[in-house]
Amino acid sequence: MKRNIPPAPLPQVSGIDPVRMRLPPDPVGAWSDLGSYLAARYEGTRGAESMARLLREGRVLGAGGRVLGAGDPYEPGAFLWFHRDMPVEPVVPFPIGVVYRDEHLLVVDKPHFLATTPRGSHVFQTALARLRVELGLPALSPAHRLDRMTAGLVLFSIRPEDRGAYQLLFQERRIRKEYEALAPHDPAVEFPRTLRSHIEKVRGVMAAVEVEGAEPNAETLAELVGVKDGLGRYRLTPHTGRTHQLRVHMNSLGLPILGDPVYPVVGDPAPDDYRRPLQLLARTLEFTDPVTGIAHRMESALTLRAWSDRAGWETGPGPRPGARAGTETETG
Repeated sequence: MKRNIPPAPLPQVSGIDPVRMRLPPDPVGAWSDLGSYLAARYEGTRGAESMARLLREGRVLGAGGRVLGAGDPYEPGAFLWFHRDMPVEPVVPFPIGVVYRDEHLLVVDKPHFLATTPRGSHVFQTALARLRVELGLPALSPAHRLDRMTAGLVLFSIRPEDRGAYQLLFQERRIRKEYEALAPHDPAVEFPRTLRSHIEKVRGVMAAVEVEGAEPNAETLAELVGVKDGLGRYRLTPHTGRTHQLRVHMNSLGLPILGDPVYPVVGDPAPDDYRRPLQLLARTLEFTDPVTGIAHRMESALTLRAWSDRAGWETGPGPRPGARAGTETETG
């Protein structure tokens, strides 16, 4: 049964919805007021001080827009809303190109370095937040996610009632995806070839790993479509959608994708260092629209620059001294 959730009393801020929280049951009366519950919930974290400040400043609202304070009675099951204070994010200085739009569907060309959806330190500088503001589509939602380092096609649902239908395209693998990648060329590695392995990604660890001997959960068709000056252009067709799958599979061949800050060695590039984008592009999406029945084949208008300009790619910056695996919040 669907919960009866009141409408949010706070608007979006720069394309970001307010945080919604529902207060849990309190059968033993542990919390006499709202402030004591929030202090206990966020105890030992930076959120404790932040929540106390939001309460003091009248920035926590209940249903109907009622301003809540620390001394208000604790009401199990009640909803509250607030916007977190977020640090300033480096601006990703690349546009998002619109490839296709109708009343149900939006397909865009996401640039390198821009996350698809808010997570971790990437909130306002994400494709979702920027598109909501730039296109005036506050209800926009993603049907899938593309790795922050990867450029290319991303599909969004414009209307909330259509979102599930578009997400099922990806969950049920009823959409064909092709990627383009640039990596070293080794004549000893034969193509085409199908790569199968078991990939695991541990939360909080930057690099995914292949588990030898485990049942495969990732499959990629890799084809060599061009060679120039020791560089190969590859068409990669994933049949599954594991985190970092294409990057892991190319690295397993000894052919890591150019500009990859994780494979084969975890690096530590500055957040605003845009000199060496990962040379991986979500090139095409092919599917039948589950809402309109229209057969689509979308193609990215972006290009991978290392194919025409190799300067600096072979001798570019490596991992910084002391670089180690850190928090990773991307998928794709």
